[in-house]
Order: sequence, then structure tokens, then C-alpha cells
Amino acid sequence: MSRHDFQIPVSFKHRVCFTRGAFAAGNSLLSEILAEGGGRRVLVAVEESVARAWPELTRRVESYFADLGFDWRGLHVLPGGEAVKVDDLLVRRIWEAIDRGRIDRHSYLIAIGGGAFLDAVGYAAATAHRGVRLVRFPTTTLSQDDSGVGVKCAINGFGKKNWIGAFAVPFAVINDFEFLHSQDEETRRAGLIEAVKVSLVKDGTFFEWIEQQVERLAALEADALEECVERSALLHARHISEGGDAFETGSSRPLDFGHWAAHKLEQLSGFALSHAHAVAVGLALDTLYSARYGLLRECVAERVIDVVAGLRLPLWHPALELRDAAGRRRVHEGLEEFREHLGGELTVLLLREAGVGQDVHVLDEGLVDACLDSLRDRQVASDAAMVSPRG
Repeated sequence: MSRHDFQIPVSFKHRVCFTRGAFAAGNSLLSEILAEGGGRRVLVAVEESVARAWPELTRRVESYFADLGFDWRGLHVLPGGEAVKVDDLLVRRIWEAIDRGRIDRHSYLIAIGGGAFLDAVGYAAATAHRGVRLVRFPTTTLSQDDSGVGVKCAINGFGKKNWIGAFAVPFAVINDFEFLHSQDEETRRAGLIEAVKVSLVKDGTFFEWIEQQVERLAALEADALEECVERSALLHARHISEGGDAFETGSSRPLDFGHWAAHKLEQLSGFALSHAHAVAVGLALDTLYSARYGLLRECVAERVIDVVAGLRLPLWHPALELRDAAGRRRVHEGLEEFREHLGGELTVLLLREAGVGQDVHVLDEGLVDACLDSLRDRQVASDAAMVSPRG
């Protein structure tokens, strides 16, 4: 018998950039990044909703690359939204475009769109030729402040969120703030929940800033929105690169605070509920649980819930009342699915303070139910207050 162990160290450069007007003639950021890799062939995929919001985008992108002399392999406008993660149809269309365009591992695939679109295109890029260079242009608040700067890509499978996917560090992520302001107001505002999340688990000072700026953020004032997105994106990227577990081989995922319930809630709603709204509910739930479990001061939990409400985000969804034959809330199934998705021991992050977390390995279902009942009652009272005539 013979055994030989070899260490294979691998190092990645994770480029996260911020700009405005990335495809303007005088903006050299993208061309400088592409020049680092030496590749010449370029294929571009744009989400349909982005193309509708920016009728001139196709012309601007094609002109940009024509002026630089790159080997242009086409621009494809494709469907987006959560629907593209339900099956592998979009993934296969990207594979076909990569094959027809002769995009190899030294070429570039540029993806312009929101988080779900980037997830599906990213999975196609990660698996074509065992990985082609992907340059992400996140266009939504949620993708610019969180998912677009990550190193994961996935589609759903077996009725579960992100079951089919890969870890793949993008060649670059370019957050163009012109795209940020092109979303509808609700989408723009809702994506800020991931900034709230990362502030709670990584930077209490940032949470205090969000708390102070909540009215300006809810009103989508440009300078506050852009600062919030940039600070959130950098906190996410810094944790991935410096947190010691970029590819999630351990059992702790602090950046998934509030997500065990959120992922299950999305599934229970038939993915009709947006990820941002689901995370708002899940974040409120785990914050309230942290307080009633005895880790977090009640006054801090109230401040967090006030911020979620101040951003005009939900604390509750009717799908949380769905129950199995035994009368158990089905959202509890999300804990086992969360553990299974990561592997190993169940590990859920709770809060000790804004910016300070603590891992736990079991949640009390009765206490979770009590917290859910409280959130339901808060939402009902809030909705009633909004429709009541002023007297």
C-alpha cells in the first residue's frame, strides 16, 4: 500500500471595482482590466430588463469594443429574473453562445444583469471548458452590494435554492452606478437588506450609519445609496478574501445570517417572493430570536427591526403559516436543508451585538414559532396603521 499527499496552493485575484459610465469612450477601467488577461475575444450577455431600461446599451457596448480593437463575438439579450434559475434553459443558451463564438479559457464572457441572471450565466461560464473568464456587471442593488461580488454561482434544483452550482472567482466585478439608478424604486430599495445584514455580522459602525441614514436610504437619495452599496460590497468581498473560508468548506457561513428561513420562504412561495424580501423576513426573525434566546439586548433587536421597517421591507409573509400534516410550520424544514446544503453540523449565526455574531447549532422550534407570531402581529398592526384614516 502506498499513499502520496500533494499540496496544490491556488491564489486568485478578486477584482471589485466601482465606476460610472463603464462603456463611455473615455472610461478605461474595463479595457485595463481585460488587458491584464491578454485575451482578445469578447462575448456579452445582457439581461432583457436591463436592455429595455437602457435602449442605447447595445450600441454603446459594441462601439466600446470596436474602438479597442477586440475580437467581437456578439451580444445576446436574454431573459432574467428568478425564473432563469428554475431550470437550465438559460445555462444551455449561454453554452451554445460560447461554443458558437469560440470563446475559450483565454476569452471573456461579460454578463450584465441582476443577481439571478448573473447566477445562471456564471454557472454556464464556470462549467464551459471547465471555466471561462467572467466579467460581471451587476445592475441591481442586491447584486451590487452582495451577490455580484461573491464567488458563487448556481441555479435551483429539486425544488431547492442554489442546489446546482459552483465556486468560481470572476475575472472582475464592475459596479457601474449608472445601472444602479435605473431600477424601479422597490427593487432598488429592497436590495439594501443585504447591506443591513453584512453590517450586523461584520461592522456595527456601518449599522449605526444605516440607522442614521435610513430615511435618506428609503428615499433613494443617490449619494447615500451609492455609499451604502459600496461599503456593503467591500465588506462582503473582504470577508470572502480574508475570512479563511472563501469556498465554504467549514460549517459557518456568517454572510448567510437570516438566510436559512429566507431560502425556505422563497421555496414555499413558489419563488414568487423576491430574495430581498425573503431575507428581510429571515433577518428580522433571527434578530428577534437572538434577543429572546438571551444573546442580544431587546433594545438592539428593536432597532434592527425598525431599520427593516424603515426601509419599507416586510417582516412577514403568509407562506410562513404553511404547515405539514402534523401541524408543524414548514419553514422549519429550512434548517435541515440549510445544514444539508453546507454539509456537516448545523451552524446558524445569531447576534450578540450589532457587528458581533455567535454560532449556535440548534434552534428551539417553539421559540422560533413565538418569534414568527410576533412578527406576524407586528406586520398586521403596521398594515392596519397604514390604511387607517387619520383622525
